[in-house]
Amino acid sequence: MHASQSSLPPVKRHRRWVKSTHWIITLSFMVLAFTGYVILMSHPRLYWGEVGNDLTPALFELPISRNYQHGGWEKSTAFYNVAGSPVSASRTYDIFNQNGWGRSLHFLSAWFLIVTGLVYLLAGFFTRHFKSALLPAPGEFTRLEFWRDMVSHVRMQIPAAGKGPQYGLLQKCTYLAVIFILLPLMVLTGLAMSPAITASYPFLLTMFGGGQSARTIHFFASVSLILFLVVHVVMIIRSGFKQQISAMTFGK
Repeated sequence: MHASQSSLPPVKRHRRWVKSTHWIITLSFMVLAFTGYVILMSHPRLYWGEVGNDLTPALFELPISRNYQHGGWEKSTAFYNVAGSPVSASRTYDIFNQNGWGRSLHFLSAWFLIVTGLVYLLAGFFTRHFKSALLPAPGEFTRLEFWRDMVSHVRMQIPAAGKGPQYGLLQKCTYLAVIFILLPLMVLTGLAMSPAITASYPFLLTMFGGGQSARTIHFFASVSLILFLVVHVVMIIRSGFKQQISAMTFGK
């Protein structure tokens, strides 16, 4: 019995730093998604370019609060009876704007995600985690193999969880896209919406074509990550929920 056990290949397990950063980033993102929704409720309009407000045309509106397709503004009136006087107008609707707590919590959660994400990236490079676990092996990435793996997932032909983090080709490509494209894009566009940050680093606004463009890209990056999270959870359930959660928490 001892001889047969010693002949078995070693079981690859998730490292502790992978588990801890995984859950901190996951919880931070869930708080960001919730508070981001609350923030978006106060102004459910997305624009492109430098500026955007209730008086400028939007790319589209989101029907998520009573601020959606509002009644507009009353007739503008001048402050002073002189040429060039500033003007003002009152809203014709009761605005939803209870999002101060959401902005504060959103900002706090974002820094948890950024700091933990940097730790994950540094550890991933120094321990060669990305190369050993996520980077496709030479000759592994082919269009045919990628298509087969995608079709299997669409048909819900999900293999049972193996012993350790042994990912398929579609998993590897998806994780790499999330880690090195979607998450950095969400962070950079989030920083580009901060006046304090862009005052010191104005290239962020130039990079994304303006603060409103950054906000729109931020929205789509967030939606893509939420879709990834939903599919990720479905795959966990289909491949063995108890074993997968155990492997990513305190189990062996």
